[in-house]
Amino acid sequence: MADQDQLEGRNVVFEALKRGRRRVHRLLLDERAKPGGKIDAILELAVQRGVKVEKVPRHRLDRQSQTGVHNGIIAFADAPDSPTTKQLVERLFDEGIDPFLVLVDEANYEHNVGAVLRSCLGAGANGLIIPVRRGKGLSPVVQRVAMGAAEEVPVVREGLSSALATLQRAGVRVVGCDMGGDSVWETPLTGPIAIVVGGEDKGLTPALRKRCDAVVAVPLQGDLESLNLSVTAAVVLFEKVRQERVLAAGRTGG
Repeated sequence: MADQDQLEGRNVVFEALKRGRRRVHRLLLDERAKPGGKIDAILELAVQRGVKVEKVPRHRLDRQSQTGVHNGIIAFADAPDSPTTKQLVERLFDEGIDPFLVLVDEANYEHNVGAVLRSCLGAGANGLIIPVRRGKGLSPVVQRVAMGAAEEVPVVREGLSSALATLQRAGVRVVGCDMGGDSVWETPLTGPIAIVVGGEDKGLTPALRKRCDAVVAVPLQGDLESLNLSVTAAVVLFEKVRQERVLAAGRTGG
């Protein structure tokens, strides 16, 4: 069904059941799966949440799999909520939260999108915005790599030009990541902020770069020209976290 997600692998299925943000309808489990560990935890949560479990031959899971790595379990769940940028920003401000968002343009490798989503959760970002027509969406591979982050971090599918206009009208500072930018270590990243990362091959397009209030780069050694898209995003995300902690410590005298 178009409004359902296919979740593959023990970790992502466990996280969906544990976090309980959306309904999991049923599980397909390898009939030869050995009990213990994560399997027992999944089955216990499935009973608690009234999820039907069907034990099936391994070859059925192989045919059903879209990722090629199902680890003996596939689940079918409601798709996560997908707000608009406007809805997400308004909700955050209503809750007294400074928006901390990430926009990724033209990411063609699902593993990169999943890794960025996972970093968003780890750094406390409030949402990931990806374009409708360019790059990968919230696929089974993305969710498997994200390791449960899709349960907590809202993913907005919207044109980036429209999303950036909404963010800037709301007073959210837009910081792009690209070679030739200012050092990320020397650029203020506190307060409401949206971090924009370009595609694997192109980086920020000229149009996106013009929309940014600042452009930062990660200073590199060893004659490297650039880092992987998801690594760059993670470095900048956690530099913001560091700066916020330093600012908070200064306010409290800690």
